Amino acid sequence: MITVQVCIGSACHLKGSYNVIGKLQEIIAARGLAEKIEVKAAFCLGQCTKAVSVKVDDNAVESLNEAGVEVFVDKLSAGGI
Repeated sequence: MITVQVCIGSACHLKGSYNVIGKLQEIIAARGLAEKIEVKAAFCLGQCTKAVSVKVDDNAVESLNEAGVEVFVDKLSAGGI
């Protein structure tokens, strides 16, 4: 299972982290990927300048916005992250 942590700290919250989480959950459900990808909220990933900060398993923190969620899920499901 792939674990995606989305920061919900102050900077990320202001940049739309809850919208990112909602879009992730929507796309994952629509594509039937709930058994493969788990989305979790994280208080702070230590990369406030990259808001919205997202971490996949133990990989580096990435920046993600709502518009980029679909491409992000494409990469996840293809094993590219």
